[in-house]
Amino acid sequence: MAAKHKRVMGFWRTWGLSVGMMVGSGVFLLPTVMAPYGRYALFSWLITGGGTIAMALSLAYMARRVTKSGGPYAYTRAGFGDFPGFLMAWGYWISIWIAVAAVTIAFVGYLAEFIPILSRSPNLSLGAGLSLIWVLVFLNCRSVNGSSAFQLATSLAKFLPLLFLALFGLVNVESANYATMIEPEGGLSSLAAASALAMWAFIGFEVGTIPAGEIKDPARTIPRAILAAVLAVTVLYFSVTVAAFGLLPSDVLAVSTAPLADAAGALVGPVGGTIVAIVALIATGSGVNANIFAVGHMPMAAAIDGLFPAGFGKLAPQGTPVFAFIIGGILASIALALNFVNGLIAAFEFLILLSTITALVPVAFSVAAAWLFSLRDTDVSPAARHRHNLVALLGFGYAMWAIAGSGRDSVYWGFLLLLLGVPVYAWIVAKNPNADIKE
Repeated sequence: MAAKHKRVMGFWRTWGLSVGMMVGSGVFLLPTVMAPYGRYALFSWLITGGGTIAMALSLAYMARRVTKSGGPYAYTRAGFGDFPGFLMAWGYWISIWIAVAAVTIAFVGYLAEFIPILSRSPNLSLGAGLSLIWVLVFLNCRSVNGSSAFQLATSLAKFLPLLFLALFGLVNVESANYATMIEPEGGLSSLAAASALAMWAFIGFEVGTIPAGEIKDPARTIPRAILAAVLAVTVLYFSVTVAAFGLLPSDVLAVSTAPLADAAGALVGPVGGTIVAIVALIATGSGVNANIFAVGHMPMAAAIDGLFPAGFGKLAPQGTPVFAFIIGGILASIALALNFVNGLIAAFEFLILLSTITALVPVAFSVAAAWLFSLRDTDVSPAARHRHNLVALLGFGYAMWAIAGSGRDSVYWGFLLLLLGVPVYAWIVAKNPNADIKE
């Protein structure tokens, strides 16, 4: 259905979508979160970046062979069939609309720096968050062209200032600050813990594979865009961390609630904090838009295949899945409202961790599908096939390690969340018994 509409997303818009998902509110706290791991934090970015590149290479391999919309869902279905494909679509869909609410909360928090009354009024905060969600839902309903252009503009508007801050900071660091870096005990265990934390910052690179039906020459554009996005973000995160460690003493960095603002303040004075707050607003708004984009296009792909309720696959005259966007917006709004109910904040934070797990599991399945495809690939030389096999195995192993590093409780509840989709799948198949032969 999407093929009937003009494809408007090229390399840069696809790149902007992936960067928009990866670079969100987390980057503004990463230096503090990583400070207790000292030099291991710096190595963890390189290790995690390498693991993410391996996963991205496997998704790029699949993008050249499966050019349908859906990304991780489509790749899992192509490799393992309808039921695993549905489960990955189900889990990923839930993770996205939860993430919409989570990043919106971060946006409202930064907005309160400029409108202080928001920090004192839960009702006004909720109203501001709902306004952001539904403005962006409307933007995405209106056209892919408009939403993808907005995504590229905001991705550049947050990426370039952060990169400038990192590079400018690197030439103004105080070398004595590096001597204060914490030296944690544990060796490899500390490195593993730091790497597991770093992985959360890369979740979202796979979103560039989802709107394949809207991307020009997807077999060529998607691999180039997602690999470029992962490489760019790896450089950004590493540079930001090195700069922050060099601009602030370790004891100050470890307790900072706004490390990038403090680092910017050390460079240019009080105005630095204001600049960082503005960039943070852009970053979180961009992240909300990227998640809303995915919350409409991913279930649309599954619905077109007969594996999600049919309404999600219906396109409006302008070529957008309006029903899918509205349902995603409603669920995200409910999740956002729950955050303002006393006693549910801890539960909501736990759902955010589940959101990460349920996004990473479909990536792991997609990487496994890439390995399966590579084993069967007779169109490439044996050397190329062995290379694809090795990359896929490395990517899958890293995904498993990152999932395990999230903790037993998260994996347990994430598994139960996937099982909740089983009766939904049974209902869909009962309504559409030919779903298993749809292409």
